[in-house]
Amino acid sequence: MSKLSKNQKLAYAKVDSSQQYKLLEACALVKDSTFTKFDASIELAVRLGVDPRKANQMVRGVVTLPNGTGKVTRVLVLCTPDKEAEAKEAGADFVGLDDYIEKIKGGWTDVDVIICTPSVMAKIGAIGRILGPRGLMPNPKTGTVTMDIAAAVKEVKAGKIDFKVDKQGIIHSAIGKASFGAEQIAENANALYDTILKLKPQALKGTYVKSVSMSSTMSPGINIDSKSFNAAE
Repeated sequence: MSKLSKNQKLAYAKVDSSQQYKLLEACALVKDSTFTKFDASIELAVRLGVDPRKANQMVRGVVTLPNGTGKVTRVLVLCTPDKEAEAKEAGADFVGLDDYIEKIKGGWTDVDVIICTPSVMAKIGAIGRILGPRGLMPNPKTGTVTMDIAAAVKEVKAGKIDFKVDKQGIIHSAIGKASFGAEQIAENANALYDTILKLKPQALKGTYVKSVSMSSTMSPGINIDSKSFNAAE
């Protein structure tokens, strides 16, 4: 294990790893234990009792965070010319089709979200091997393959995110920045947690949510009492 810096020692001293904090307490503590010079991201990690290898236990969804993510989301819209004006007016950062497909083939992926219309999916399939591993492949389930381009762009810009359980059964998702107020972080955390609860697989036997923790960039993890979420059952 690498040697802890002075600030890291201070951060770890503030957090009791054996304690489960109430949500709002955790949100205040994560701010208080963040010492980065930049505006650190706040992440929620929810460990589920699912087996992601089984298709009927896969947990994936989308949620619009009430206070946004705190980051500027760069959106690329791949569409036919008749949809370009709609995409630009909605606030898309990049709009086009063949030219951007060629750029992506050349290694360009300097975007956070890609939205497209159903009619161009055949062309996008050719770059699926590039987009898939980066989490950029448009998907109807996340609302990024749609005819309503304007609504999709506005939702993403307003704080809509998608999440997916990983191979270890954990959902990791950024829910804000250290500059947010504790109440804002809590509201975003509640929105995400509520959505995860609603996605509980019917095939699951046993405990669904095993543990919840919160951390910021380079801060220790803070264990949260799941009963303190507004959405908790």
